[in-house]
Amino acid sequence: MAAERGVARKTIFDPVHGGITLEGVFLQLVGHRAFQRLWGIRQTGLAHLVFPGANHTRLEHSLGVHAVVRTMAERLGLDEEATARVAAGGLLHDLGHTPFSHTLEPTLREVVGIGHEGRSRATILSEGPDALGRGPGPTIAEILESHGIRPPSVAALVDPSGASPPPLLRAMLHGAIDADRIDYLQRDAHYTGVGHGAIDAVRLLDTVRASRSRLVFAEKGRQAVEGFLVGRALMYSSVYYHKTVRAAEVLTQGAVERIRGYPESARPLLAGTDADLLVALQQEGGRPAELVRGILERRLPKRLVGWKSLGAAERRGLVRLARDPAERRAREDELAEQIRAPPGAVLFDLSGLDRREAPGADWNEVGVEEDGKIVHPFRAPSVWRALALRPRSVWVAAVYVDERFRAAAARRFGRRAADLL
Repeated sequence: MAAERGVARKTIFDPVHGGITLEGVFLQLVGHRAFQRLWGIRQTGLAHLVFPGANHTRLEHSLGVHAVVRTMAERLGLDEEATARVAAGGLLHDLGHTPFSHTLEPTLREVVGIGHEGRSRATILSEGPDALGRGPGPTIAEILESHGIRPPSVAALVDPSGASPPPLLRAMLHGAIDADRIDYLQRDAHYTGVGHGAIDAVRLLDTVRASRSRLVFAEKGRQAVEGFLVGRALMYSSVYYHKTVRAAEVLTQGAVERIRGYPESARPLLAGTDADLLVALQQEGGRPAELVRGILERRLPKRLVGWKSLGAAERRGLVRLARDPAERRAREDELAEQIRAPPGAVLFDLSGLDRREAPGADWNEVGVEEDGKIVHPFRAPSVWRALALRPRSVWVAAVYVDERFRAAAARRFGRRAADLL
């Protein structure tokens, strides 16, 4: 939806949270072109190729996070200034996403030098070459300032890596159980049809408390906390890291990485929508167009081999490729040439090696009231601790191959990582 002139208040009907009311600064922010761009970006990337209902967008999710964080602020008794600040952060936290959301996050880091949170920060501050949504009318920073909200205070909540926002407000958007996760687990479960994300959000929000600038939960909310942990773990393995979803994601990344003039020529592609990207890749012609047709026609590469564990030498080799995208691409195309396949026919999936995505540490700080005291049940060894530390993907790394060349690749290469390095 876009804000209409003369309308001071709107209610949006959301399938997850019911009515979400917007007014004042929030209604004005929703109408900004940088926010409206999120209509064109699927929340779950390319998961719709496996779960056909997963066509919901980053805009829906952003509205949902805004609704959750406002409810959370009310439960915690935050003052008006803090509520406005964190509610703006919830609304704007995903402005910097690329087309197909996390699919091209590694590409964004290589091309632009920052992740989506850093680009969200730049867009909120309306400064620097990475700010999105430029054009006539007030900037996001000007909208915030006109309502007495300091843009740097919101940017620090969205991207806390370069700032020190108040710990409690940070935890509401960047914690083990935060507004972001409370929304996307429910929303993604609803649209994919996968029931694992059906968490008890009502109980979580009813029992959330603040203790020493940290989020904790009342004793009667412990089962909801444990259910949230289970839901998060299962949604990652069954949806976000589904092997066919990953096949589509590495194929899309491979197409972008093989356009002429890459990496600099990819910068404008990463500022558009899903449709913008697909059209641009088709217009590029050559291998990018051939690869992207695999997405459009759902002809996805097949996993040749995947590893749940690696030897020390093999891990070092794959970590080296993960840290050096140019070397990884060169190795992919060298392997393709060995089986007389075109560039992009062999693709590495090294997402399981990304330590930025490692789970567990934030669960150390999850507190639960017990007999009048705050305890941290997920610090000690237990089945719950094991679940909190469970990797997001059971596969450390994998190699995908164009189905037409899979038999040749199986004959030419072994199953050990060392044979493919």
